[in-house]
Amino acid sequence: MSFAEKLKTIVVATDLEGRAEAALEYARKLAGAYGSRIVLAHGLDPVDYAAVGDLPGRVRKELAQEARAALDEMAAALFEDGFHTHSEIRQGVVAHMLVDVARQYEAGLIAIGTKGRGGAGPVAVGAIAEQVVRDAPCAVLAVAEDWNAGEFRPLPGGPILLAVEANEAAPAAVDAACSLAAVFHRPLLVLHARRAAEAAAFPNPGATTLEQFGVDARGRFPVRCIVKDGNPTDVVEEAIEQHHPGLLVTGVKRSSQTPGPHGTAFALLARSRVPVLCVPPEAKQAGESPVEAPTTVAV
Repeated sequence: MSFAEKLKTIVVATDLEGRAEAALEYARKLAGAYGSRIVLAHGLDPVDYAAVGDLPGRVRKELAQEARAALDEMAAALFEDGFHTHSEIRQGVVAHMLVDVARQYEAGLIAIGTKGRGGAGPVAVGAIAEQVVRDAPCAVLAVAEDWNAGEFRPLPGGPILLAVEANEAAPAAVDAACSLAAVFHRPLLVLHARRAAEAAAFPNPGATTLEQFGVDARGRFPVRCIVKDGNPTDVVEEAIEQHHPGLLVTGVKRSSQTPGPHGTAFALLARSRVPVLCVPPEAKQAGESPVEAPTTVAV
């Protein structure tokens, strides 16, 4: 199933502190373009209040009422703008709640806000976003609360940047990036970072072609392939600074040989200053052969 076919429902993680506003803005843009419904999801995590002991029932009720009022206000605004929407408030670990809601509604995307430049490294992403990316059955869009500020502000009509690696998630990531470029009429930049071993085996980076990654624009959008040698995270950061994309797309491996739960993907989540769409491998149906990732490159 293609990225566009999956994107019938978008789950948006909401909070009461304003951190979800940027994620909701992106979700609205995607829902408007793909005709998706939006499910607003809010979690009441008892762990957040462990320092003060067990929550009295009255306090739990007040928190739920406050969350319901906030979600009703957001849902009303979405309805006025023509979006089909629903809302869920649940108790429990927030990351688990989001994954459960995504499964229940067969969502094609979870949009979640992160702390932006106020933190550093994994702290800037937060444990919730990291856990959602690890466990979600669908793509996850992480949007920093200050994504549209300062020197990293995306250019109007800026490109979609696809950071592609040779792993099991590559075909799904390529499909998502091509779909977004076509739907939003944006150029697509396909960026491949070559580590030392690959650079030594294939001295000419110009020999790398879009066909090797399965990218087929078919005239739907301008596309350009960029191949650079170096650490993938550093290469992507440099490309972001140079090209000011509106969105970064990357595949997410279910296991990693590099530090961190998802290697390069999680490093990009922690360091990128543009929204990051993390795309997992296409789920295999019973009896299907594994989907092959590009074999001409290895990172």
